[in-house]
Amino acid sequence: MSQPEQKSVSSSECADLFKRVRGQTEALVAPLTPEDMMLQSMEDASPAKWHLAHTTWFFEEFILKPFAKNYVSPDERFSILFNSYYVQAGPRHARDQRRLLSSPDVEAVFAYRAHIEAEIEQLLCAGTPDASKITDLVELGCHHEMQHQELLVTDLLHGLSHNPLLPVYQRAEPMPVTTPMPLSWIDHPGGVVEMGHDGRGFAFDCEGPRHKTYLCPFKLASRPVSNGEWIEFIEGGGYERAELWLSDGWAESQRANWEAPLYWWQQDGEWWTYTLRGPQPVNLHAPVCHVSYYESDAYARFAGKRLPTEAEWEAVAADRPIAGNFLDDRHYRPLPAESASVDQLWGDVWEWTSSAFSPYPGFRPPDGAIGEYNGKFMCNQMVLRGGSCVTPKAQMRPTYRTFFYPHQRWQMLGIRLADDN
Repeated sequence: MSQPEQKSVSSSECADLFKRVRGQTEALVAPLTPEDMMLQSMEDASPAKWHLAHTTWFFEEFILKPFAKNYVSPDERFSILFNSYYVQAGPRHARDQRRLLSSPDVEAVFAYRAHIEAEIEQLLCAGTPDASKITDLVELGCHHEMQHQELLVTDLLHGLSHNPLLPVYQRAEPMPVTTPMPLSWIDHPGGVVEMGHDGRGFAFDCEGPRHKTYLCPFKLASRPVSNGEWIEFIEGGGYERAELWLSDGWAESQRANWEAPLYWWQQDGEWWTYTLRGPQPVNLHAPVCHVSYYESDAYARFAGKRLPTEAEWEAVAADRPIAGNFLDDRHYRPLPAESASVDQLWGDVWEWTSSAFSPYPGFRPPDGAIGEYNGKFMCNQMVLRGGSCVTPKAQMRPTYRTFFYPHQRWQMLGIRLADDN
């Protein structure tokens, strides 16, 4: 199937986007101390300071070095320190040792950001023959930075959770008082549907090409699984019943001693959770969060249902307006729905699907190091859809695919059930 030709954003639109995104990242770290910005609690996570520098390196490496005439880096060593996984871009500092980078310090990283921002803004105003290539790459860099905004927040949450003082990133605020939303079902007739990005507007390479697929009739739950329902799973022996679990999932659950979602504990007979607003009682009506694919699959079996495929999820979401609880709202936690008309397909929690992260028919990664962005990760990971409470709303579209390994839990990961009709 042919794809519509994608029109590049204008230089002025790109400059506005660049300014907004860079400002949002710095607003996220404004409450942090230099010590906070050095936290790296596991290999999967990175320090906030590294996120600030890596997103800056991306603009320098893929835009300024190839397109800015006579460009000189403020420090060539940064190309090693702040490269993440782009093998073709050169050597990289070890991922699990980013917490050891006391130098450059935070002040130097902010100076690096300011230098690169000035150079990018100047390049966007220059009107070079490569203007369309430059704006496309700056747009990609902005969406890359938005992804790192989400990672910055969740990495910070994981790091702070290891402090016995349970520090607070944002002042405590009570959850809204709500009533439980009844679970109903959204029916879909199935048939041949189109999925994937159609080429108009921004998308990551892994979202296309658009293609046809066949769906059997199915139904999708009207809301995500709630914390209260997850407690029923716990109390029903969900973490003790091997027959509910995939073999790899049971092995991981036993190895890691899973007994509840990440950050949960029991105190005086009540479930509590650690959040960026500090420790709080688990809200029974909010979507469950910080559960792995393995746990989600086990819960679906416990409930007598299944996880949706990503094609099923996209078919339902395609005509629904993008509205929900996102990073922009600054709640930084999933919230309960306030009415039965809110299906929470967007925001609050990423929703696991049963689909492996694999290429769509006809997928070809871009040439060069930029082609390493998604393609080389299309193995052993599962797709999630819908965004979360720490996803920038500007990233959301029905075709957006994120992906994580099935054992991972530190992201805002939740579950919505599906069933056959």
